[in-house]
Amino acid sequence: MRFHYTAKSKDGKNVTGEVEATDREVVAANLKRQGFRPILIKQVRSGGGILAKFKRGKKVKLKDVVIFTRQLSTTIAAGVPLTRSLTMLQAQADNKHFAEIIGVIIKDVEAGQPLGDSLAKFPEAFSDVYVNMVRAGEAGGILDEILKRLAAQVEKDASIRKKVKSAMTYPVAILSITVIAFFGIMFFVIPKIGKILEDLSDGKGELPVYTRAMLSASSFMQKNAILIFIVLGVGSWLLRRYIKTPKGKYQFHSLLLKTPVIKTIIIKMAIARFARTFASLMSAGVGVLEALNVTGGAIGNKVIEAELKDAAQQVKNGKQLSEPLSASKHFPPIVAQMLTVGEETGQIDTILIKVADFYEEEVDAVIDGLSSIIEPLMIIVLGGMVGLIAASVMGPISSLSQNVGTE
Repeated sequence: MRFHYTAKSKDGKNVTGEVEATDREVVAANLKRQGFRPILIKQVRSGGGILAKFKRGKKVKLKDVVIFTRQLSTTIAAGVPLTRSLTMLQAQADNKHFAEIIGVIIKDVEAGQPLGDSLAKFPEAFSDVYVNMVRAGEAGGILDEILKRLAAQVEKDASIRKKVKSAMTYPVAILSITVIAFFGIMFFVIPKIGKILEDLSDGKGELPVYTRAMLSASSFMQKNAILIFIVLGVGSWLLRRYIKTPKGKYQFHSLLLKTPVIKTIIIKMAIARFARTFASLMSAGVGVLEALNVTGGAIGNKVIEAELKDAAQQVKNGKQLSEPLSASKHFPPIVAQMLTVGEETGQIDTILIKVADFYEEEVDAVIDGLSSIIEPLMIIVLGGMVGLIAASVMGPISSLSQNVGTE
């Protein structure tokens, strides 16, 4: 979203401008960080019709962010000035939308704005973790080193997402075919079979309960086809909207953490992401409380994020981080034990990197075995559907043929 702001500078002058941000709070926080006092922040209602909507809907691929981060780290480490590095990367960018983003960042940096604050304007490309690590790198004078770590972290995330997507491609394809086949059979095949069975029985025998149930379901679907598709479409849309709300997202994530197999993958991914992100932030000099808050937002699960916020509150009250995590429902005891060792030795970042490596290997193993688990389940579902239809058809035919034979 784009916001227009009016703020007062330190010398009392009014400053106006427009920025891209997720909400007003982000704009206000960025202005305060730059030394301005926000007076008015309002969202800009941009027009432009379908073309403008299409442009706003453009996304930046994770691959583009990885290449950008890796190359920026290399050029800065080689002593190339930041603005020149960004200009070089803009010229090399294949994604036109991403090139436009880099162009805005160049203008901001040339105007004296910190790189992290400029990156924060584009949440569709740079996450909160990314922005905060860049800010920490700028504050500590180790931006090139931080960018190297960021590139490695983004590559890890991209690799895990790719593996999950690859593992889910086959099950999703089979499920889609199953749903299409079910509707096709119920709309076109079952009515014809029902007509044949009625002609054969000629009122002399009653069809089995499961056959009558299937025929009734098919008849209902035929008569109310439009209504059914409207209800399914509206229901899906409402469900997606509800899941995007804070309460809906929390409940959906809570449900995922109770689903067999899926919960194992989510928890292991969350722990790996927590360990690597928290270690990177700590090594960059970010405070524990801020690192916990930023890491919670990067986990990708609202339930575990709430646990980390609670842990941050307890740390604020004087406890060690290992204490609240040891009582967590989702963090295994080994994570708290490793954290305890890190706290005692002063090497939390080193210990957590090892935890991240371990759980990333665990995620790889679970994902690799995902297909072998899901494929039999899909076969059972397909077999059950085919078996039910076969029983509904062959049972009455067998019964009717016996009646004909006795006569």
